[in-house]
Amino acid sequence: MRGSIPAGHAPTLEMVAAQAGVSRATVSRVVNGSPKVSPEVVESVQAAITALNYVPNRAARSLASRRTQAIALIVPESAARVFDDPFFASIVQGAALALAGTEYTLNMLIESELDPDKTRRYLLGGNVDGALVVSHHTGDHSFAHLSRSLPLVFGGRPLDPEESSGYTVDVDNEHGATAAAQHLIDAGRTRIATIAGPQDMPPGVDRLHGFTTVVTGAGLADDLIEFGDFTAASGAAAMHRLLERAPELDAVFAANDQMAMGALSALADAGRSVPDDVAVVGFDDDRYAATAVPPLTTVRQPSSEMGAEMARKLVRLIAGEDVESATILPTELVVRQSG
Repeated sequence: MRGSIPAGHAPTLEMVAAQAGVSRATVSRVVNGSPKVSPEVVESVQAAITALNYVPNRAARSLASRRTQAIALIVPESAARVFDDPFFASIVQGAALALAGTEYTLNMLIESELDPDKTRRYLLGGNVDGALVVSHHTGDHSFAHLSRSLPLVFGGRPLDPEESSGYTVDVDNEHGATAAAQHLIDAGRTRIATIAGPQDMPPGVDRLHGFTTVVTGAGLADDLIEFGDFTAASGAAAMHRLLERAPELDAVFAANDQMAMGALSALADAGRSVPDDVAVVGFDDDRYAATAVPPLTTVRQPSSEMGAEMARKLVRLIAGEDVESATILPTELVVRQSG
């Protein structure tokens, strides 16, 4: 009887072929996505697969196609940083959702600080078909060099042309920072500081450049710059330093929301009212921004879409398709109560 499976036996390729009334080779072509099968036959085979609850033998498919059906998402940061910053969660979510409709699984790799070559060995060991690299620091050439052996898509442009992977997805960091600075100027703020991000990372560089371009263009001083590492603690420390240097400051642009949260805390400790005494604008619009006290004015970057676009681009690369080398996603200023 068609469609029946002996007890204790998993459905096989041969059973699917019998159910669909085609050869075993035809079923194999359908399972492996061959274009040499008519739509009618594909439909018949897919119906048989569904009826029998057949699961393809991925090990055999991998040997035949030299594919693992796995993609690595690499974050060259400490585990504490990765799990503390909502930005990374959004990137992972976007990539995972984009891959949900494919045969690829997503493996997240947090680079080991004790053995940084461990990740490279894993990637070159035939364990994945390609990789997504998030939060890349300049000076780390190894991942860019891996692009010669493995399809890679980077989140963010490289600072150094030597590190260019050829394929990137980024947000318009500079435009977002210019919008934030202009908003503060339009609000009548005249002594504007910034808590900039690390200068070995593209977002840190681009957001600082956007800020200083607008502030100096308005004839204001751009001397109030302190640096953080995109954590709340570094934002609080930088805010304290700024207040010591310029007690009269009336606004601050933080290069991400986590540092902006730290700035809010430091301002509260100093008895400064936000936004009456000091306006605060962040960058990200992460999940904490709307519930901050006061709710944070910030630049929204499409982090989840960034992860999704990185994944989609990598899948196309693995398939050998022509792919645009650089994709830039737009940002948007979200005005709330902090400034």
